Amino acid sequence: MQKTKKSVAKRFKLTAKGKLVRRTPGFRHLLGAKSTKSKRRASRDKLVAEGHAKPLKRCLPTGL
Repeated sequence: MQKTKKSVAKRFKLTAKGKLVRRTPGFRHLLGAKSTKSKRRASRDKLVAEGHAKPLKRCLPTGL
């Protein structure tokens, strides 16, 4: 059994249907320089592309 990669576990979470969700980058600082539209879009979570999600799921405990 493979150990959980803690860096992956902190950055991604699995949905009920088994898809990976990530945070949008660039939403922690310098928000005054960003448009309202970009801040609104960055506040939502995004799905990880299926090609990138497969190896990441193996690093999670429930992705076995």
